[in-house]
Amino acid sequence: MPDQPASGSAPGTDSDKYTQFTGTRPVAPQHAFDVDQLAAYLHAHMPALAAGALKVEQFKGGQSNPTFMLTAADGRRYVMRRKPPGVLLPSAHAVDREFRVISALHGTAVPVARPHVLCEDPAVIGTPFYVMDCIDGRVLWDPTLPGMTPAQRGAIYDELNRVIAALHCVDPSAVGLDGYGKVGGYVERQVKRWTSQYRAAETETIPAMESLIEWLPQQLPPEGQTRIVHGDYRLDNVMFHPTEPRILAVLDWELSTLGDPMVDFAYHCMTWHMTNGANTRGLAGADLAGLGIPDESAYLQTYLQRTGRAGEQIDAATWGYYLVFNMFRLAGILQGILGRALQGNASNAAALEAGRRARPLAEQAWALARTLRKP
Repeated sequence: MPDQPASGSAPGTDSDKYTQFTGTRPVAPQHAFDVDQLAAYLHAHMPALAAGALKVEQFKGGQSNPTFMLTAADGRRYVMRRKPPGVLLPSAHAVDREFRVISALHGTAVPVARPHVLCEDPAVIGTPFYVMDCIDGRVLWDPTLPGMTPAQRGAIYDELNRVIAALHCVDPSAVGLDGYGKVGGYVERQVKRWTSQYRAAETETIPAMESLIEWLPQQLPPEGQTRIVHGDYRLDNVMFHPTEPRILAVLDWELSTLGDPMVDFAYHCMTWHMTNGANTRGLAGADLAGLGIPDESAYLQTYLQRTGRAGEQIDAATWGYYLVFNMFRLAGILQGILGRALQGNASNAAALEAGRRARPLAEQAWALARTLRKP
């Protein structure tokens, strides 16, 4: 999962174990830039920014695009996301695409932070960046939502479901996102893309990844709809209201494109297939009924109702393929994190540890694949 911070936010947390990801710290040496030059650019291109000195801090979290808190002279806070320095994988860290999609969705039923300015000129701070509003709220990290009542947990998951359904109901053409991605052949292209991304970041041979790279193109599911897909929709990539079960902003749009919404929803549902351990966050093995959290089947049916597909039966093998593909894709993302960590330009101190999750995740995906169809 490419980004851990609450980009566009003042992060909150639901457990002390996640303090390494929350709050801000001084800018890391590998991500340092000329603050005066940034301030000069923003004062020239961002009318909302108050005159005066600009204070810059870096969010602790983040595996992909470094994310910074900007505090203006009048105390107003903004968030800047930039491409990391160093050698990058092709098409990765697309901050321009993030800015485009949140600009298109701002004012729709999909909550996003207000975008302000995109700078694609690397001469300003070394890499392209964009600035958006900082939103105060809660980032909830642990999917079991410790400390909440069953009713509160149920309300949180219902809101997560409502917002991803709202996204998948948006007509891309109506918000100016024609051409934001290709139409048709989504899964096939994604398999090719993440195979290529994995190869570009490969540091060792992972047999399960080799098996998946062979199996996935041979088992492509039927073509689905085309909608805006987030690509990394999960509990800690949304900002909740400080006290209400209401999402104020969906964060981290780096992987968004046009594609099959069911594949996007299946990625979100990987939470039900992951354990909640030292290096993973999930619901597998949890007492969902006792916690007040819907099981995957009920959660899926609620989503289908909200997207106008009530009563539709999703073929078990097709759903399983979506899960396998998303695990493969996430393993490729984690491999990229590992590659950047070994280069020394990753956004988070925990990047090396996160990157090493690629192998066990690939093995989990291959184990699931073998239960679906013969490779």
